[in-house]
Amino acid sequence: MTAWYAGLLAGFLLLFGLAVYLGLKHYLDSGLRNSLSQQTRSIAEKLLVDVDHRGEKHVADEASENYSPEINGRFLRITRADSSTLYQSSQPRDGSFDATRVPILRGPVKQEFFRDEFVGGHRLLFHTFPYTTPEGRAFWIEAGAPYHPVAELLDDLLIILAFGTPLIIAGAIAGGYWLMRRALQPVDDITQQAERITSRNLSERLSVAATGDEIERLSIALNRMIGRLDDAFQHINRFSADVSHELRTPLTILRGELESIAQRRLPPEMLEMIGSALEETERLAKIVDHLLTISRLDAGESRTLKIRLDLGQLAISTADQMRLLAEEKSISLVYEVAEGVEVEGDPARLRQVIANLVDNAIKYTAKNGQVKLHVAASGGKGILEIVDNGVGISAEALPNIFERFYRADLARTRYSSGAGLGLSIVKAICTAHDAEIKVFSTEGEGSRFRVELPLASSLSLNESRANSPRAAVSNPAQ
Repeated sequence: MTAWYAGLLAGFLLLFGLAVYLGLKHYLDSGLRNSLSQQTRSIAEKLLVDVDHRGEKHVADEASENYSPEINGRFLRITRADSSTLYQSSQPRDGSFDATRVPILRGPVKQEFFRDEFVGGHRLLFHTFPYTTPEGRAFWIEAGAPYHPVAELLDDLLIILAFGTPLIIAGAIAGGYWLMRRALQPVDDITQQAERITSRNLSERLSVAATGDEIERLSIALNRMIGRLDDAFQHINRFSADVSHELRTPLTILRGELESIAQRRLPPEMLEMIGSALEETERLAKIVDHLLTISRLDAGESRTLKIRLDLGQLAISTADQMRLLAEEKSISLVYEVAEGVEVEGDPARLRQVIANLVDNAIKYTAKNGQVKLHVAASGGKGILEIVDNGVGISAEALPNIFERFYRADLARTRYSSGAGLGLSIVKAICTAHDAEIKVFSTEGEGSRFRVELPLASSLSLNESRANSPRAAVSNPAQ
């Protein structure tokens, strides 16, 4: 942060110095130009206007006496229309330039203008003003001044800025760093302590600095938040244990007893009822298993296993296992998989994500439809997309699609009798892998589920190669 502020200050100082330099240069240059312009105009309007009555000698004497170019260190020349000189000032007393070496301007001159001349290695700025007397005689007046006073002033300013700006920046960096380190040291301590707190040691708390300011209030607020998280995790753990002991065991016993009864000689009607009861028991057992899976994922248990794997190969192998489901509905599976898209994660869990998404795509796509599986790398992330042209999801259902037990509209419900936990599991697995899942869908046109996983650290050098997809199409048997 100190470096950022120092860079910002340096940028502002450089901009300020540049603005001052350019502003002063413009001011001095404009002032010199205006002075020369006013001088030439004044000579024309006051002296040359009645040159035919007072004579040229009077004009020359008045120009030398009233404008004193030698004393002021300037150059003055009045030229007739035939390029002969009526008056030219002599050498300036300060010796800033040699008046005799100023080039003679050949006429005719139709309009006023400025020009630069280098006389003896010195730059002079000249203003030339044409004037025609009421009697019709043409003259042009040249007024010049050396530019080195302006240049010296600008050079002095550059020296001040060149030496002063780094000193100001260095002082600002040192002072800002010291102040920031002193002010943010408690925040750094809180950060280090917070980094050590995980789901396994939520009973720990941050140290509270008794400063009476925002840092103390932040520490107290974070401790309260950690306490609430601790209560939530304990509630999840208790929920998992309760479900495990209170539901799974009775369901197992109930299923065994029903299977035992089904083996006896019973009327067909009774066997049908027992079979239905077994199906519902199996369905309830799956719901319990799904809830336990979500609870374990929320508790962070899946993060204990992280293996480097090729996302494209995992996606293809998983989708291939579900080809029979697609062939039953004459659905084409299309693979667009880039090579070398490597991520780190639990293969079983990521396989579960792919299987759930592909299964949903097949389930909600009508016969002769298409399901596309796309894998690529982009922006430091591995991208997995499952696209179908099925029934789609309504705009009202999209915000709630990952909620537990949420069932979408009837257009999708009639394709499945699930409990509404599949996408909740997918969401929990993605969260456990620091991944993000998004869904884009238009009702009646299809859906696109997009999973973004962090790429393995060494993949960044090969990302351009990984973006070259190889397309493969798996068509069902007709």
